[in-house]
Amino acid sequence: MTATWLRWTPAVAVPAVIAAGVLAGSLPASARDPLPEKTPAQVLAMIGQHQTKSFSGTVEQSSEVGLPDVPQVGPTSGAGTGSLAELLTGPHSARVYVDGPTKARIQVMDRMAERDAVRQGNELWLYNSKDNSATHVTLPAEASKESHSHDMPAGVATPEELAAKMLEKLDGSTDVAVAEDTEVAGRAAYSLVLTPRSAVTLVGSVAVAVDGENGLPLSVEVRARGQQEPAFRTAFSSLTLGAPDAALFNFSPPPGASVKEVAVPAKPNGTTGQADKNRTGKDLADKDIADKNIADKNIAGRNTDHKDLRGHAPTVTGSGWERIVGIPAPSASAPSEPRESGKLSVDRLLNDPLLRQATVTVQGGRAISTSLVNVLLTDDGRTFVGSVPLERLQAAAAAR
Repeated sequence: MTATWLRWTPAVAVPAVIAAGVLAGSLPASARDPLPEKTPAQVLAMIGQHQTKSFSGTVEQSSEVGLPDVPQVGPTSGAGTGSLAELLTGPHSARVYVDGPTKARIQVMDRMAERDAVRQGNELWLYNSKDNSATHVTLPAEASKESHSHDMPAGVATPEELAAKMLEKLDGSTDVAVAEDTEVAGRAAYSLVLTPRSAVTLVGSVAVAVDGENGLPLSVEVRARGQQEPAFRTAFSSLTLGAPDAALFNFSPPPGASVKEVAVPAKPNGTTGQADKNRTGKDLADKDIADKNIADKNIAGRNTDHKDLRGHAPTVTGSGWERIVGIPAPSASAPSEPRESGKLSVDRLLNDPLLRQATVTVQGGRAISTSLVNVLLTDDGRTFVGSVPLERLQAAAAAR
């Protein structure tokens, strides 16, 4: 993760990008003792250079994005994971244990069950007590060499994981400022505030609390435009530095559990390496987007090459906070998804009862609207997603 953070440091050092002052109403309670004054570039450098490799704590996540908070009554997303609707509604609590880049455990405490994601070396276990199901994932050998963050597929975003995603948007479209010191989990922290310059995006601001001692992101608050309270927040409520008990990273499925075996293929030769160090920040950012698209499709079980199963890659229009991602409808050649009206893929997306309940009929299809992101599902099976008003998604769909 270090390279991801450090390559943006020159960008925020440009005076045109750095905003002065404090973003009013964007911060939690102030810290007890003032920290040494730092510029945005210096705080970013702290994040990129932090060496906090071993810790444990509790992460609390809350969402107020406008979706109804109702119990999950239908199928879940599988062992160890939560549905998208679950992630976007109500509070969640997770216990996090990390000891280096290849030892991590996240226990998500749901209303009526517990989900676990446990990684040790190249072995990853995902478990859901709700249906006593487990998935055993064998990671490729190079996974241990490329682990840069502590994110895990457990359905709750850790502050470090979410902060990394937010920092990917740092460019000329974002004002960056260091606001008043704050306190998270009893630790004094800098507050790095990202404010989109766009008048179109639904995102009003992002505040990242950065540990004043070690640079670890302690909390992330995302506010919708015009709102004072966070629409989405993830933060440590307790944090202990040091290696957790080694036994926490051992996992065996309980008696009677159903177990699914999954092997993640290795990346093709030449996709990573020393050459990346000689590339520009824009080149690396473009590569990250491409790699993420490929990884997302692999995880979803679609395919392992650089093309989408439907025969077309997702399209991206706009940039920064106004970016819109368009996903094509199934092609006639897709073996398991006949073309027909494209409704099959839409119905699969809406398999979650809560998302189906939140969908409304709009011109050209159906939509899921929240205070931070909108999703348009067109009548011909295409999908458009972006942190922009629905009208922008409809215009993008009509232009193709």
